[in-house]
Amino acid sequence: MNKLKRFLPLIFAGLAAACLLVWAFLPDTSPKVAYADFTEDFETGEVSAVCFAEDFLQVTLVSGEKYRTPNPNSPTLKEKLLLKGVETSRKNSTDETISLIFDIIFYLIFFGIIFVAFRKFISPNTFKTVHRTGVTFENVVGMDGLKKDMMQIIDIMKHPAEYQKRGIRMPKGVLLEGGPGNGKTLFARALAGEGKINFIPAKATDFESMFMAIGPMKVKLLFKKARKAAPCIVFIDEFDGIGTKRNYSGSAIETENTRIVTALLNELDGFTPNQGILVLAATNSRAALDEALIRPGRFDAKYAVPYPGAQDRIKLAAAFLQNKKYEDEINAESLAKTFDGFSCAQIESVINRAALIARQNGREAFNFSDIKAAMKEN
Repeated sequence: MNKLKRFLPLIFAGLAAACLLVWAFLPDTSPKVAYADFTEDFETGEVSAVCFAEDFLQVTLVSGEKYRTPNPNSPTLKEKLLLKGVETSRKNSTDETISLIFDIIFYLIFFGIIFVAFRKFISPNTFKTVHRTGVTFENVVGMDGLKKDMMQIIDIMKHPAEYQKRGIRMPKGVLLEGGPGNGKTLFARALAGEGKINFIPAKATDFESMFMAIGPMKVKLLFKKARKAAPCIVFIDEFDGIGTKRNYSGSAIETENTRIVTALLNELDGFTPNQGILVLAATNSRAALDEALIRPGRFDAKYAVPYPGAQDRIKLAAAFLQNKKYEDEINAESLAKTFDGFSCAQIESVINRAALIARQNGREAFNFSDIKAAMKEN
């Protein structure tokens, strides 16, 4: 039903065009009279209106009777009619009518494409509010200090009045910096799940568009949704993809990036901490971000998400070994030493790939040789 409603304007416009086309080719059934008879009626004041067509005149008498007569294409006829008080009008030719119909169809298609493209790039569903992420801190290995600090921020979001009495405000934004694959996105989802608040995920590519000014409009749409869903966490992944330093080079890409950054600045300054909106941004390179965007007052807290340490690698290896078959030589402690310097995602990928290699070689359980082979491919 909703899809049908979208096409109703096109259906009505198509029907209107069809009616115009039929009307253009309908035969005129009014009687034909000689031009001399029309001249006589005109001189005696019997003519009330004349419609000029391409080849004939459509004449309406005072009595209401209508007839056709040949059009002499006289340059003075219309003036004579007007001087006598006769109403005049003009009927489009068949070619003009057909041209009008095709113009209507063209504009309908043209504006229809623009409308569909606009709805696609600025759809109300671009950013979805997740009410339950299904992830908590139990699913996140390590980051104990970060968990403690962030849960305090969640408590401020839920009880702003209590903290305001103590003169404490909630940070507007928190920046997470770290190498790819170390769990920044998972941590953001876990934070929302642990705090039992709404979660709106976004990434840099969500703001990209082939049309100029769409990016800033999406920024406004994102924060409009956040205000309705408060208290909530707005998580922006790949933050360095949209928050890079403005250089005003004049290129289209840089101009659009500047507009997006400016829109972010306006939105961050446009809400107060007690509105219950926390912007959590993840980046691989803090140095690439615009200084005005991440200054205190906008992003008050900045945390580094490091590669997992020895104890965290043991926990990760143990978690990723679950439900997999492996040789006795494989254990979480030995894998933790092998995976020194690996990210969380790399550890999971290598263990999974090792299991696949063993399966390809006709073995149910994988061994260290499979781990080494997987590490070379990773």
